[in-house]
Amino acid sequence: MPRFSPREGRLNSLLKVSGLIDAINERVGSVIKWCILAAVVISTVNAIIRKVFNNSSNAWLEAQWYLFAAVFMLGAAYTFLRNEHIRIDIVTSNFSKRTRDWIDVIGHVLFLLPFCWIMIWHGIPFFLRSYSIGEASMNAGGLVQWPAKVLIPAGFILLFAQGISELIKRIAIIRGLIEDTSTALGGHAAAEAEAERLLQQAAELNLADRK
Repeated sequence: MPRFSPREGRLNSLLKVSGLIDAINERVGSVIKWCILAAVVISTVNAIIRKVFNNSSNAWLEAQWYLFAAVFMLGAAYTFLRNEHIRIDIVTSNFSKRTRDWIDVIGHVLFLLPFCWIMIWHGIPFFLRSYSIGEASMNAGGLVQWPAKVLIPAGFILLFAQGISELIKRIAIIRGLIEDTSTALGGHAAAEAEAERLLQQAAELNLADRK
């Protein structure tokens, strides 16, 4: 059996926590996808009723907004997990893989996690105030607002947890305990690879033209 140093043993234990976080956000993502379908159906029915019967409902309109908010907020952690978030790699693409990994670690620690914590810290009282007074929409026939406002702390809690998971995995990758599979996930990663190939091809053509 392989022997691990105490530090590697702790990291392996943390990787189990990371796997649990990934599983939770994978499940949330698979469920939240249905909110997109629900929003499309509600939007379609609302449009038909408005055009055919000249009638509409603020409750159903706001339900569309709530569903969109749920997809956006609760799906952020799933997007991060699947490596489908937007990256600006104009500079970092010229760095070595190890340097990019360390940039990710520093970015998670100094920017992502503190920002998520701030949003959780302010988002929970923001939701509780709305819940305590039974805050409702100012539109006639509108919905209560606290279900939408609870999405803010809930979404950032999931994103904070996923940030912890990604930090654990990135450190494990740097230490050579696991392989980096993030570049193989999702269409965004494939698009990045294709863009890099096209840039390389254009550079080769420019070099050939100069010759």
